Amino acid sequence: MEKLLQVLNEVRSDVDFANEGKLIDNGILDSFDIIQVVTELNDAFDIEISVEDLVPENFNTAYAMMELIQRLQQED
Repeated sequence: MEKLLQVLNEVRSDVDFANEGKLIDNGILDSFDIIQVVTELNDAFDIEISVEDLVPENFNTAYAMMELIQRLQQED
């Protein structure tokens, strides 16, 4: 989780990713942020986030992103 928070803070250092529960629903992250987050997560965790995975539920919280990362790593 620490590595994920570090990656997210590199994208948007002004957001409290550890405690925010509605990153997408509240408009904290916009589409450009999501593109950057996806790119960074793919590189940092050696995963491939697909178009099907680009749903708000996977990006509303850091915990949801961590679950997505773990699921994709297990599929490899």
